[in-house]
Amino acid sequence: MIKQSILVTVDSIVFTISKGSLQILLIKRSVAPFKWEWSLPGWFVLESETLQEAAYRDLAEETNVKNIYLEQLYTFSEVKRDPRGRAISCAYIALMSRENMSPKAWSDVSETTFCDIKKLPKLAFDHKKIVDYAIQRLKRKIEYTNVAQYILPKKFTLRQLQDVYETVLDQTIDVRNFRKKIDKIWLVKATWDKEIGVQYRPAKLYTFVNKNIEIVEVL
Repeated sequence: MIKQSILVTVDSIVFTISKGSLQILLIKRSVAPFKWEWSLPGWFVLESETLQEAAYRDLAEETNVKNIYLEQLYTFSEVKRDPRGRAISCAYIALMSRENMSPKAWSDVSETTFCDIKKLPKLAFDHKKIVDYAIQRLKRKIEYTNVAQYILPKKFTLRQLQDVYETVLDQTIDVRNFRKKIDKIWLVKATWDKEIGVQYRPAKLYTFVNKNIEIVEVL
């Protein structure tokens, strides 16, 4: 029988939108290797759990959120990616509304922060490569599915909806054409509510028609 000594981990790229920018959750490590450097949240997979269960567990501990959209991204298995030994990491994309999260430091983490993807610090391990891969997946995913709903609050304005697409894709979208397309594909529906606490005429609030992920050509 072949005996192996391989570390198996999960790493998560938690995307959200805040202050007009696409951001990811980073943690500052308080243990070696890469002590005091920034990295993606992640941990070892326990013998009693699946990869997805490990990812859910780790994010619940670090974000205080349990209802998370999670999608497997890719498996990174370069031989020397971890100085502790042979390690394979299964990376996951997570999408969350910023208002639903309250990140906390715990265990081997001294600090957590959300960082603009355009202003990332140097990242430990091969995490910059993982982040770049995840950004490209998210851009493709948002164009042909209704996955944007996981970044938005439950009720939102059409302006907020368009902001998500413009921020993720890093491009300006014509307002009139966007709203025509949204109406045509019946992606969202109006609620009876409007914005509150604003100094301008309050806009209608909307919600997604289908709460499950579906294929839909948004752009």
